Amino acid sequence: MAGRKDRDIPKAKINKENLKEALRIFRYLKPYKRYFIGGLVFISLSAFSTMAFPFLIGKMVDIAGKGIAEANNLPKVGGFDLKAVQFPSSWTLNTVLVLIFVQLSFQFLFSYMRLYLLSNAGIKSTRDLRVELYSKLIRMPMDFFNTQRVGDLTSRLAADAGQIQDTVSTVLAEFLRGILTLAIGIGMIFYISNQLALVMLSVVPLLALTAFFFGTKIRNLAKKETDMLADTGNILQESLSGAAVVKAFTNEELETQRYKGSMGQLVNFAIKNAIFRGLFVSSMIFLVFGVIGFVVWYAGGMITAGELSLGDLIQFVVYSTFVGGTFAGFANMFGQLQKTLGSTKRVRELLDMETEFDVHSKGNSTINDYKLEFRNVQFHYPSRKDVQVLKDVSFSVNEGEQLALVGSSGSGKSTIASLAMRFYDPVEGSIVFGGTPTTEFDLETYRDLFAYVPQEVMLFATTIYENILYGNPDANMEEVKEAADRANALEFVEKFPDGFETLVGERGVQLSGGQRQRIAIARALLKNPKFLILDEATSSLDNESELLVQEALEELMKGRTSIVIAHRLSTIRNADKIIVLNEGEIVEEGNHQTLVNKSQGYYKKLLETSSLLGGS
Repeated sequence: MAGRKDRDIPKAKINKENLKEALRIFRYLKPYKRYFIGGLVFISLSAFSTMAFPFLIGKMVDIAGKGIAEANNLPKVGGFDLKAVQFPSSWTLNTVLVLIFVQLSFQFLFSYMRLYLLSNAGIKSTRDLRVELYSKLIRMPMDFFNTQRVGDLTSRLAADAGQIQDTVSTVLAEFLRGILTLAIGIGMIFYISNQLALVMLSVVPLLALTAFFFGTKIRNLAKKETDMLADTGNILQESLSGAAVVKAFTNEELETQRYKGSMGQLVNFAIKNAIFRGLFVSSMIFLVFGVIGFVVWYAGGMITAGELSLGDLIQFVVYSTFVGGTFAGFANMFGQLQKTLGSTKRVRELLDMETEFDVHSKGNSTINDYKLEFRNVQFHYPSRKDVQVLKDVSFSVNEGEQLALVGSSGSGKSTIASLAMRFYDPVEGSIVFGGTPTTEFDLETYRDLFAYVPQEVMLFATTIYENILYGNPDANMEEVKEAADRANALEFVEKFPDGFETLVGERGVQLSGGQRQRIAIARALLKNPKFLILDEATSSLDNESELLVQEALEELMKGRTSIVIAHRLSTIRNADKIIVLNEGEIVEEGNHQTLVNKSQGYYKKLLETSSLLGGS
């Protein structure tokens, strides 16, 4: 369990290159530009209407002051002649109050419209980005997934795309609104009094330096705190995920002390961070209220000297508050913008990558011969180039034949299956299908010939019906039932209260191992493939489940070319050909009877020493 996802987003420098990169992401806004432009218009109107409020409040105070002066026949208050303040003849306190509520009504409308329009643009454009990003991810080659953490990839879909959405919907709007508010506010305080404006702005550098000093320190401490929180979360995730191991070694107390120690370090660091945050907040409050006190003191002298009205002072203070609040908000927006640039950079890295379909989508789409041949194939995984997995492997399997792969763990059986389905291509040598190298076929057309039943069945957290339908999304209910029946699954499915609408749970946890296997076989049957890759998984099943699954496998293999990674003797007795692998090389080849008759053969040795092949 890592830290908060919003904190996990890396920040990028605000420079020309990163801004240009970010603008490429905003092409997703193009279909929704009317929403975005409309939102910008209402941002402007909202800013102007907001800044009218201090003006009206100031005028209300002056009208009240003038009324007091006239009622008491006071020529001046301090040095300022309140009777000299000029208003339109119809302006009264009631008039200004009505104008304030008119202004607030317009502000309500403008604020609602800009949030509605920009949210529409942000949500819809981010939806398109997420869909394209997911489409790119799901089409990446297998080696990509072998070198990437799923959590990082989902973070790009969730946190990074969400950060971009927030920027379009909120941050960008607040930034533009802040610019307008700042421009209007500074203009108004200078219009009211140049002297007071200069007094107030003279303190801004001190505020900025204080914010910079503490802000840098707090950001660094926050990053370290997040890293420590992630480490603590990793301990929690590991111990809970491996609860069986913890309990087996009775190490509950050890794990508790390990977590307690990590939390202790985190707490000490968090307190240190809190001290700096407290000093920062306290310093800013002291400086801000000190500035306000100093400005009011200075303005008091100007009022006494007849250079400023009380209403003007009220206007000045409110406008100054807007200006100060906008300055403070820019610091947060600056950080959000940095995160957005970091998010767009990570997203663009993925969007700019070539998928396996980009590389292999223009090949031959016509296949007439289904003989599969491996010709002097050598292979190592791209992420482990120093480990040779297959060494000069050559064999063939004719259409309709059953080929069994036998060997110890790590001998290359699963790698051959992956190469056959073109999850990878050979480093040297070639794989030929019907006399044509597999690299010359259209990848989607080629893979569509295969069905794969793995040892660890992967079911989606949906219904049994939808899991079987995954083999052929165009099939109807009758075809799904027929596939389930042929896979020995129909009987147990119909016993469930919800039948085919039964939810299987995360990775199919609501079903037994044998039931999951039969659902996977039904899925493969529904696809009706030309070629089967079976990582036979009856080794971990009870006898009754094994028999049912074995019958379903035999039904699945009828009339189809099959490559079976064998774990049980019962699976390979009737195979047309058995290939025996050892450390990436073919050491023996033939049928069961031929190989078992070799007195010193490797296959016979496996039968005698391996419990996996010892079943009947």
